[in-house]
Amino acid sequence: MQYTNYNDNAVSPVIGIILLVAITVILSVIIASLVFGLAGNNYKTKNLGLTAEKIDNNMIIVTNHGGKDLQNLVSLYCNGTYSNGSEMEGNPYILHPSIGSTITLPASSGRDHILIIGSWEDGAIQVMLDTYV
Repeated sequence: MQYTNYNDNAVSPVIGIILLVAITVILSVIIASLVFGLAGNNYKTKNLGLTAEKIDNNMIIVTNHGGKDLQNLVSLYCNGTYSNGSEMEGNPYILHPSIGSTITLPASSGRDHILIIGSWEDGAIQVMLDTYV
């Protein structure tokens, strides 16, 4: 009686390699969609020049000097905290979004904290000035 040898050893490794490549491609697509999907909500850093200057122990003047993102600016909110930790009365103050506009804030004899937050037409919200005067 004669025996016939069938050599089908190559079928299993080929199928295994095809499955590994398919799994790798699927995982790559899933990871790429997660990474690029999360990056879509990031906003570019806005450019706007603001200064806060203490005139005396009674007054702080915040000035808007403009910048390349001024045309898309919706509003500027100004918060302040006195050196003793209490908030300035009338918080938040609203600074007009135009070049040269100023707002006068009350001051104390110590170092006062000034925080100005801007909001833009594209929905971005960014701290524009965070300083002590």
